[in-house]
Amino acid sequence: MLYRDLLQETYLAIVANKARSVLTMLGIVIGIASVIAMVSIGQGAQKSITDNIESNGANLLTVSPGKQRSFGPVSAGQGSAESLTMEDATVIASVTNIEEVSPESSGRYQVTAGDNNTNTSVTGVQPAYETVKNLTVSNGSFINQNQLTSLTKVAVLGITVATDLFGEDTDPVGETIRINNMNFKVIGVLEETGSGFNSSDDAVVIPLSVLQRYFTGSNTVSSISVKVATADAMTTAQADITNLLLEQHDITNADEADFNVRNSADIVELASSVTSTLTILLGSIAAISLVVGGIGIMNMMLTTVTERTREIGLRKAIGAKGYEISRQFLAEAVMLTFTGGIIGIALGKLVAVLVTKFLSTATAVSLSSVALAFGVSVAIGIVFGYYPARRAAKLNPIDALRYE
Repeated sequence: MLYRDLLQETYLAIVANKARSVLTMLGIVIGIASVIAMVSIGQGAQKSITDNIESNGANLLTVSPGKQRSFGPVSAGQGSAESLTMEDATVIASVTNIEEVSPESSGRYQVTAGDNNTNTSVTGVQPAYETVKNLTVSNGSFINQNQLTSLTKVAVLGITVATDLFGEDTDPVGETIRINNMNFKVIGVLEETGSGFNSSDDAVVIPLSVLQRYFTGSNTVSSISVKVATADAMTTAQADITNLLLEQHDITNADEADFNVRNSADIVELASSVTSTLTILLGSIAAISLVVGGIGIMNMMLTTVTERTREIGLRKAIGAKGYEISRQFLAEAVMLTFTGGIIGIALGKLVAVLVTKFLSTATAVSLSSVALAFGVSVAIGIVFGYYPARRAAKLNPIDALRYE
């Protein structure tokens, strides 16, 4: 049988039962679309988090309190202890090749302005925070040293908080907000940084001295961000900071350190590892529907073999070989999954676009995920179509012709 005749026969067999063919393909369409959509969401999240971390600065070290403990790709136990103080930040500032040191302390509080309120992160910082985190004030000004020293109750708002409290068309600079039942004057609004890891959009920034005096009542800090002069000095600076803090905390065994020092590359690697695991999990869950779709293909092809038993017997009686019969039914299964795969890829990309547009969630449809989904769809046609095709090829022509 010529390949042209094979394709024509396959097409005619599929369109002869349009409703059944469409319903059979539906499982493959949903499966492929689900895989592409889920993987694109996972990859988009990974790219968004990575870009957000890298936007904070390539030469950034982060010192966090608490002993680091790792469980697989996820680190636990960080930041839960109160082992870092302002004295530690002063010690770190003495390290060679350090440009800026920014101690920070944060917590979630209810913030109100008139009749509007929001629950958001309130971070106490010093003026160096703006430089270390690569932030830009779009309107107004950032916290200065005088405000820090004099315990002035001022606040800089992230764009999301500013919108929630004052609306999109109102300039909040000069307005008053209340945090923890205390009035703060808004002196600036930060430019949008985008959603993701450590975003400042949904945050309020106040002087660190104010937060420690009126909110926490403690000299401890949540973390210390350190900007290193050059990328080449990162490793040396990380080691020097670790050694100085071990001495400062009277710890002789580095394994017992009550703090951990990470560079931006470590954080990117950790975040990528977590999001990659979640992407695989999402893709695996979506792939279950592909198996269900494959079973649907097998079920349809077995039904087709039964319905066309007399046709198979007639073909064999006039000289058709077993492999030709097998190839015919296998081609039908592959064409169903091939077509379903094409539609599923288009649907998956459409879902990814809609998720980005309406849910403001970053997605990234990669060529590799599309190629993988397409290859899987064809493989399903071959795997689940093989048994019905072999069953058709092994039919005895005499028994087949007698079949009613």
